[in-house]
Amino acid sequence: QVQLAESGGGLVQAGGSLRLSCSASGRTFSSYAMGWFRQAPGKQREFVASISWSGGTTYYKDSVKGRFAISRDNAKNTVYLRMNSLKPEDTAVYYCAARGVGLPSGNKREYDSWGQGTQVTVSS
Repeated sequence: QVQLAESGGGLVQAGGSLRLSCSASGRTFSSYAMGWFRQAPGKQREFVASISWSGGTTYYKDSVKGRFAISRDNAKNTVYLRMNSLKPEDTAVYYCAARGVGLPSGNKREYDSWGQGTQVTVSS
């Protein structure tokens, strides 16, 4: 397993942007697929985006396509989530997760390690 730590959350107005970062410990980071999930109050944790070990394949939740971009820097053991055109419905705690297989997935049950989360609040 890897240890994960998210950062970059905060309060932003609708239409604004944020970039989340997730730093990972361990020398095998580059072999993991990574994902971003979010959980709003009273709701289930849901998939947002995922990226393969190489960065060559990405998947997105339909409602964030064209607004969010996931990327990774294996030399820095870091995965990013760039969020543009934010909407109030994007408000949630955002979690990064690592999957021990290098292919991305939208299924949260396939991820082995999770960070503590970072709060994103979008005001209208």
